[in-house]
Amino acid sequence: MLKRKLVKYVLIIPALAGLFLLATVPDFSTKAFIKNIWNKAGDKITVDKTVHDFGTVKESDGPVSATFIVTNKSKDPVLITYVNVSCGCTAPEWTKEPVDPGKTGKVTATFNPKGRIGIFDKPITITTTGEPERIVVRIKGTVE
Repeated sequence: MLKRKLVKYVLIIPALAGLFLLATVPDFSTKAFIKNIWNKAGDKITVDKTVHDFGTVKESDGPVSATFIVTNKSKDPVLITYVNVSCGCTAPEWTKEPVDPGKTGKVTATFNPKGRIGIFDKPITITTTGEPERIVVRIKGTVE
């Protein structure tokens, strides 16, 4: 009987210790590493607009571009790590260097209207090492 109780404790104590260790291990993922290097609590990232309306564009005029200005209102440099677009009709470009405190970076989305007659409304997700971590902006309009 004593052996059974002893075996139970011998198995439970290491299991609990393992769970405790797993809960306290820091996140070593690349994303967390970049965020910890470039971001301190309280960073604030803003954009000058959340929607750019092209109005009516002609398919024959070719691609049109919209630029969103990203402002770092924090005390620390912030990176724009990635810009995701919803389809191959839109190509993003963005500032690759750290955006210093009080400075701005750019995200430019170029929409190709070829073969896309009608209304369009495309989300663009800006991922940063600041707060908020993700900002969704949109481009929209009508192709004729």
